[in-house]
Amino acid sequence: MSLGTWFAFLIASIILCVSPGPGALASISSGMRHGWRRGMWNVIGMQAATLFNLTIIALGLGAILVASATAFEILKWCGALYLVWLGIAKWREPPLPFDAQAAAKADRSGGTARGIFRQGFFVNLTNPKGLVFLLAVLPQFIDTHQAQAMQYAILAATLVCVDLVVMGCYTGLAAKVLRLLKDPRHIRFTNRFLGSLFVGAGAALAAFRR
Repeated sequence: MSLGTWFAFLIASIILCVSPGPGALASISSGMRHGWRRGMWNVIGMQAATLFNLTIIALGLGAILVASATAFEILKWCGALYLVWLGIAKWREPPLPFDAQAAAKADRSGGTARGIFRQGFFVNLTNPKGLVFLLAVLPQFIDTHQAQAMQYAILAATLVCVDLVVMGCYTGLAAKVLRLLKDPRHIRFTNRFLGSLFVGAGAALAAFRR
């Protein structure tokens, strides 16, 4: 793989990661709910799902999944329903100030690092749009005349590092904004606005076609 090819993939990765989507919504929601340090477990979970998807593609199984109408529909509807469920949960979330939220022990993810990680993992894992995009774009940067395993490893590390930074920024920004929100009315509006975006993302995913 040439340096020019890698740089082109880096630019593509930045554009992909910065673009708003379920991952950005999950990062913002997690940052608001848990703060930056704990909310980063959501980001790490998303990267684990990305690595899983990239492994599937590298093994040639991604094309089989996308080609199977049944498997694709199951994955799509699982993702859509999960996003809608997150939206409803966010809509119903009590308008607590940041300090009160940090002190709370129970929420929809259990408030534990494992629960937050699992939420991020499933957001990315059940999003077939991401899988389709990677399946369409990633092979274009692979030189079939060279060892492919190392190339996939380099591209995977690049994408994960970029997404880690971008989603970490979304999480940190949301956590900082939440600290400034004290009025329950503002917090309630923010929660319901994010909840509506989650539901909208779920509806968009349900309408997605290969």
